[in-house]
Parts: sequence; C-alpha cells; structure tokens
Amino acid sequence: MYAIIEDGGKQYKVEQGETVCFELKELEEGQTQVEFDQVLFIKDDAGTIIGQPVVEGAKVIGKINGQEAGPKLYPMQFRRRKNSRRRIGHRQKYIEVEITEIAKP
Repeated sequence: MYAIIEDGGKQYKVEQGETVCFELKELEEGQTQVEFDQVLFIKDDAGTIIGQPVVEGAKVIGKINGQEAGPKLYPMQFRRRKNSRRRIGHRQKYIEVEITEIAKP
C-alpha cells in the first residue's frame, strides 16, 4: 500500500514503514507526530482511490525522527566579461519522518 501526498508544494510517494525527509516547517514544542491530510492518491490490494484534487477523509500519520540539514549547495552568480563572480553556500533544513499509518476514508 502506498500513497501520494502533497506538502510544501511538493508531492511525495510514501509507504508505511518508510522514512522520508520533508522540508522543515513550524512544529509545536515537543510534537512527536505529524499528520498529512493532503492525500492525492492511495493504492492498495483492493484498488486505487484518486482524489479530486484530494481524497476526502484520508490522512497519512508519521513519527518525527529528528531534524537534519541537507547537502551544501553553492549557487553561483556570474557576469561574463565583468570580472564579477559570487559564490554563496546554502544548506536546506529537513525533518525526518517515519510513516506509521496510511488511513483510508
């Protein structure tokens, strides 16, 4: 069984027991679970459920395992023939979530 969910403008394919990294969002202090209600698609042995645009009553629940930073990225600004270059480093922050339950309507 798997589901396709939307979070932060991006779509993720998740399965139960899988660990997924989502973009960091504001969470309450001491929060250990996160719930995604923007479920676009569910596939299991019984068949498929496609949302219009989301599946009503479906949700995906996950346990928060921690916070991490992604790889260092170096965007480059360059203007040709001007001797002008700029290199800036950036690390995007993510939360690691283990998917514990995919609830169908």
